Amino acid sequence: MKFLDLEPIARVAGTVKMPGSKSISNRVLLLAALSRGETRVRDLLAAEDTQVMLEALARLGVRIERHPDGSAVVHGVGGHFPVKSAELRLGNAGTAFRPLAAVLALAGGEYVLSGTPRMHKRPIGDLVDALRRLGAAIEYSGKEGFPPLAIRAGKIGRGASVRVRGDVSSQYLSALLMALPLADSAASIEVEGELVSKPYVEITVNLMRRFGVAVAQEGWSSFAVPRASYSTPGEIHVEGDASSASYFLAAGAISGLSGGGPVRVEGVGRASIQGDVRFAEVLERMGAAISMGENWIESSAGREARARGKLAPIDADFNHIPDAAMTAAVASLFAEGPSTLRNIANWRVKETDRLRAVATELRKLGAEVEQGADSLRVTPPARLKPATIDTYDDHRMAMSFSLAALGGIRVRINDPACVGKTFPEYFDVLAGISRRAPA
Repeated sequence: MKFLDLEPIARVAGTVKMPGSKSISNRVLLLAALSRGETRVRDLLAAEDTQVMLEALARLGVRIERHPDGSAVVHGVGGHFPVKSAELRLGNAGTAFRPLAAVLALAGGEYVLSGTPRMHKRPIGDLVDALRRLGAAIEYSGKEGFPPLAIRAGKIGRGASVRVRGDVSSQYLSALLMALPLADSAASIEVEGELVSKPYVEITVNLMRRFGVAVAQEGWSSFAVPRASYSTPGEIHVEGDASSASYFLAAGAISGLSGGGPVRVEGVGRASIQGDVRFAEVLERMGAAISMGENWIESSAGREARARGKLAPIDADFNHIPDAAMTAAVASLFAEGPSTLRNIANWRVKETDRLRAVATELRKLGAEVEQGADSLRVTPPARLKPATIDTYDDHRMAMSFSLAALGGIRVRINDPACVGKTFPEYFDVLAGISRRAPA
């Protein structure tokens, strides 16, 4: 297995431009493809997950022009894919697999959707059940409740109403929201239980509005989707990825404990539609000094944190920002006492079982970790231990655990190329703002 050895990082400081948001990029590509007209997408993320979506749309007959400036022009098909029979291989990209499954269930063709072995272990039964209740014809090609899927032309009833669980993955709801405007009449969605990752649904509704479809909602329990045609906004800009920004913001706060920082991220800020910008609030609770503009955020250690040389421990609910919660788990290694991360059960259905994986790797670094059904309690060691970090083919494991090198230890990251899913240049960018500890 290939690995990357990170030498101890003495401090970090500087400015980093964030790559485009994965969540926004793949939603925009799909909505642009379904629209009438051409959409120029600027600052599109160039990574594995967006490449998966681009290739899938091309196989469905959507013409997409790539330009040297990084933008893409998507020629919309007005809700009707030209190709009515296709096999799509979608890797481990949940932001491609779930929405495409829903949209293709209403597309009147025959499609086979498959992915990596890990994707075939990620549940999709709640989404399939909801689509079947609407009249979709979907079969499992393997294990019941999991990809791969075989989709045939079904018939969606008029005035359709469907219920979907909200406590497993918000991607199910987002997929239904984006697909239902293609139905023959208005439809409604009722959410059962607490909705996880609400900010990602906010992104979906916001972008649908940009493409001409307004969803009415009653809190987070009921959504009314009109029968409508998507229309191009002409041009749309993809924000920088707020989840990826969390690593650099945490690095600024940790490095600031010993005189480093600040670190500024550009491309995401006060005007962001992404929920993970609220990770800055978590860092403030831990003692970071945060400043923010419309399109940037800057982080260092606050005065009290610098004085004690430690961050403050936290006890917080991370239901709204589960991806950035992984960054908080590693940052808690630099706190002066135990931290508890709550309401993170949906970590188990991500790129890996993140609850188990994060707990395992934190222990390698010397932390005491209590793993609950939906929580982690992390007690930092007096001194971090050098460790080899397994990444489980999970980009966020690699990026979040790289921060341990700020603790004066060497960290080996196994399979560092897994960051190609969303941030291929991550380790180069981190090195660009790092100053190594003297040998």
